[in-house]
Amino acid sequence: MAQLTTTMTDSESRLSYPGWKIVLAGFFGVMVSFAAVVPYTFGLFLKPLSLTFGWHREAISAGFSIAALTVAAASPGLGFLLDRLGPRKIIVPCIVIFSTAYASLALLTPHLLHFYLAFFLIGVVGNGTAYLGYSRAISTWFNRRRGFALSVMLAGGGCGAMLLPVIAQATITHYGWRTAYVVLGCLALALGLPLTACYVREKPAAVQKEHAAIDVGESVSKALSTGTFWIIAATVCLYATSVNGAIAHLSALLTDRGVSSQGAAYAISIIGATGLIGRILTGMFLDRFFGPRVSQIMLLMTVLGIVLLSVAHTLTSGLIAASLIGFSMGSEGDITPYLLSRYFGLRRLSTLYALTWTTYAIGGATGPIVVGRVFDALGSYRPITIQLLALPALIPCLLMFLLPRYSVNDEPQPTGILDPFAEVPIAEVSQ
Repeated sequence: MAQLTTTMTDSESRLSYPGWKIVLAGFFGVMVSFAAVVPYTFGLFLKPLSLTFGWHREAISAGFSIAALTVAAASPGLGFLLDRLGPRKIIVPCIVIFSTAYASLALLTPHLLHFYLAFFLIGVVGNGTAYLGYSRAISTWFNRRRGFALSVMLAGGGCGAMLLPVIAQATITHYGWRTAYVVLGCLALALGLPLTACYVREKPAAVQKEHAAIDVGESVSKALSTGTFWIIAATVCLYATSVNGAIAHLSALLTDRGVSSQGAAYAISIIGATGLIGRILTGMFLDRFFGPRVSQIMLLMTVLGIVLLSVAHTLTSGLIAASLIGFSMGSEGDITPYLLSRYFGLRRLSTLYALTWTTYAIGGATGPIVVGRVFDALGSYRPITIQLLALPALIPCLLMFLLPRYSVNDEPQPTGILDPFAEVPIAEVSQ
């Protein structure tokens, strides 16, 4: 058994290992997915849409919230389909619909209903283009290097967050916001679709049995009966409230305080740049240390970044705040599927991950619209308004102390210094 584990670890570490092709396809797919396009470019269109149609920022922010709430409603169904049909059969049509719907925003009219319907459709398929779809395929190919493999895939989101705002802002400045919507939609179709169609697939069953069968794991009902799952879900929801509330209004906040539009775009982009570094390091730490402790560190960095953003009045301070928020964003998509796979196995990973995405979407919908409503009421972004966004990210830091050791018997247990719960049975914590 020890020899088998060593062979598997060595295989996963080699660049020739077939699983890395799936990781690479996931990297580029996520880079132009819903998770990168919508959160990181939405704020750039706030002022252009307001100037063109006279819409209030709260009304425009509601489009983001509609997409987020639709993701919440659609994710469990997508997760079920991913577990039943496999990733490629779901991701490919989701990419086509997402790209078409996003490009159609170039045809917006003064009627808000058109705007809302487009974001509703984007939300229905959005999660099928992002982490949810690719995480299952990658998890079947990796065991000892699962954290790192997931982080590489998620780094695609960091690259997208770094590049897409600059591309979008440059297009808006030189060609208008309508052209920018077309460019972003076509990028998703041209880059994500062919790689996914060619490479994304689960590990063949015959090979899986040599290591660990994909059927290892808890049923959905049993997982939902544990406190462990709900702590993870609550963490995801509260984190999303803080981060999405800050990111959706970051560009408008900085420009209202005297930062140029291009500077604000760079601030959003640096979230992707530091997120790229943070996610890779997060994956390495997950394979080395106890996951909940890694998550707590990232959450504290989110809190610090939001507090600094609340008092940012220069491009430099905005870049520092954005850097901290970006670096911490490994907990958004990397830590969650990793913890779910370690606590509950792979059998229903997509379904469980989708349920946490539902809570993420609820939090993601709440943050931006609340900040938009407060802005419309006060006429400015007050520091205390932004500082309150840090509180939801702080609460999960305490909840994480309740998580037990990993419970799936065939998964590796962390041995690093960050694992004080190594001897705590899961039954004692979840009761």
